[in-house]
Amino acid sequence: MTATNRATQTGIETLAAAIQGSEVVDLTVTMAEHLPAAWPTHMPFQRKIYNWYASQPDQIQPIHGFRGPYQTAFMTLDEHCGTHFDAPTHFIPPPDSGLPFASELGRETGDKITLDRLMGPAAVIDATELTGQGEVGVSPEISPELIQRWEAEHGDLQPGEVVLFRTDWDDRYVPMPEGSAYVLDPFLRNDGPGWPTPGIPALQHLLDRGVRVVGLDGTSVGASHAGAPPHQFGLGAGMLYIELLTNLRRLPPRGAFFVFLPIKVMGSTGGPGRAIALVPRE
Repeated sequence: MTATNRATQTGIETLAAAIQGSEVVDLTVTMAEHLPAAWPTHMPFQRKIYNWYASQPDQIQPIHGFRGPYQTAFMTLDEHCGTHFDAPTHFIPPPDSGLPFASELGRETGDKITLDRLMGPAAVIDATELTGQGEVGVSPEISPELIQRWEAEHGDLQPGEVVLFRTDWDDRYVPMPEGSAYVLDPFLRNDGPGWPTPGIPALQHLLDRGVRVVGLDGTSVGASHAGAPPHQFGLGAGMLYIELLTNLRRLPPRGAFFVFLPIKVMGSTGGPGRAIALVPRE
């Protein structure tokens, strides 16, 4: 066995041992037409049966099975639907566009983001004290001071860590019409405060610590009342955002390992995928 093969084998064995010794926690929301998975002003999520095992003509819309004895469906899926990540090009135009905030990062499409950038040790910061607080239609701001209080208890954030803000906003990710509280009410209907989000000073603090991946169990890193500035600032500095996570309450403040695997689409501005955490068993 060559040195390269031995190293590969060792890596596989290490990964297998880590998985076997950990609980796999699914951090991904379920997408369905009756769930608030899509941004209200974007294409809504839809899944429609294309072929059923056998024809059923007595439906409101007939289901056909002449293509074969199997089931398949097609989907209408916005790139920022369900649990997904934002690539820099989501808000950063390419350098030759002549537009504000344009830079080379505008060429970083979703398919060019290597998977190692979307995984790392998880630092789970509790920001639930802000949930449900503040003015109607306005997202409470996660401040550097809140992060520093967490660091005083758990240690300073380190380069390469994935910072996940737990707000428990995912409690509102329920079937419609009650699910309108997740994003429709605070964003469009001006009914109730928005989901907590890190302000630009907090994002700068994370950048100063060497953090390049930020996730949260709310609707967006962008605030309900001002979505663009946090995206332009963070993505413009090379950060990556992972939005619409769930189950962050099941993770310890430190000790879990976070992984996000997005679908790979050429030229995408990001994309949905599966987010998990490996939590060591005691």
